[in-house]
Amino acid sequence: MLSIYGKKGALLLAGVLIAISSILTGNAYAIPSYARQTNLPCSSCHYTFPELTPFGRNFKLDGYTLTTRQTISEKASGDQSALNLLKNFLMSAMVQVSYNNVAKPVPGSKTGNFEFPQQMSLFLGGQITPHIGAFTQITYDDQGAAFGWDNTDIRYSNQGFIADHQIVYGVTLNNNPTVEDLWNSTPAWGYPFAASSSAPTPGASTLIDGAFGGNVAGLGAYALYDNLIYADISGYKSTPQGGPFPPDANSQFTISGIAPYWRVALEKQWPNTYAEIGTYGLAVDVYPTGVTGSTDNYTDIALDCQVEQAVGNNELVFHSTWIHENQKLNASFAAGSSQNPTNSLSTFRIDGSYTFDEGLAVMLQYFNTSGSGDNILYAPDPVDGSLTGSPNSSGLTAELAYNAWQNTRLSLQYVMYNKFNGSSSNYDGSGRNASDNNTLYISWWILL
Repeated sequence: MLSIYGKKGALLLAGVLIAISSILTGNAYAIPSYARQTNLPCSSCHYTFPELTPFGRNFKLDGYTLTTRQTISEKASGDQSALNLLKNFLMSAMVQVSYNNVAKPVPGSKTGNFEFPQQMSLFLGGQITPHIGAFTQITYDDQGAAFGWDNTDIRYSNQGFIADHQIVYGVTLNNNPTVEDLWNSTPAWGYPFAASSSAPTPGASTLIDGAFGGNVAGLGAYALYDNLIYADISGYKSTPQGGPFPPDANSQFTISGIAPYWRVALEKQWPNTYAEIGTYGLAVDVYPTGVTGSTDNYTDIALDCQVEQAVGNNELVFHSTWIHENQKLNASFAAGSSQNPTNSLSTFRIDGSYTFDEGLAVMLQYFNTSGSGDNILYAPDPVDGSLTGSPNSSGLTAELAYNAWQNTRLSLQYVMYNKFNGSSSNYDGSGRNASDNNTLYISWWILL
């Protein structure tokens, strides 16, 4: 991959970062506040962030409340507790530095770019009360040069029994459909776990793949019955960040009413093998502009699976998801913003990772997006457009990651496109080929 670019600077950077990460105390992104709260290493919950182990899934299911730390407590009347507060503060921080190089520079821009930082996050995560816990993230993004509210999941969790079968149940308040999910096969925590923020990316994606992340509030209930059947139902409303509030005539892509999200999964654990298969989805009516008039209607229905296989002290993990989206573009078609009154879009991803006991991990993903042609939605435009009006894109992502310590991570990633916005060659009508967007990406994460 490096030979394609002939970049001695990229090789030098990789060597320097490896050397530094070998000196510092460093795994990626496993929220050190959880480790401080539980007195357990990050590897108890993560193969490599954010891939959750079975223990990590249970920790999240139980509302992030497991702790071995002393608390400040006070009793109220009877046995009721008036206060049960952890003595240690639940704050963590993350810094991500990166370098990316696109095979052919975007016209008018330079290639070989450092991002320092690409992003920086502050986390508040852990037990709030014995049954309430949180994962909250505030992130500085170099593209906007500002801090913004990122993924958040606040939970109440409890346990009981139904006919001698255990049930874990709870309530979640979150800001991104699938962020509350326990598996890495769904979009919020799916692979790739980090990517370039400045390289060209395909123009079409389903709504559940992140269109509402951070701009909605959802309240839902979930339960896991007998360590076998998991179910979650939530409803989402728009809570725009950085725009007019309450939403008004100038608002964009505002949800009308409540958007339901659903999730059902079956899981099974054997001595050395774990498997999950499930379905999830989202139904949304949105105003493309403003908050009155006609709406566009989207229904996303998805299937997913996850398999984990212990190989000695190493771990082999597979994730896969397929998402199909039906679009009824009543408002957009009437406004002349789409060629068709109805469209569809499908996404398929499958990835596998092999994590060595020594902190080394190799990952490979195949991705494919396909759907209805629409010459207005997917119009010709240099770099980002489609000459054919097609949203079809496909390719591979390969990655090598090294965790010298459990709170630092260095990764070397390469994204290869076979098709981009509808074609392999001259996809944008300006002579750019899909392979011109192949991207070398090196990142270094530190968590404190």
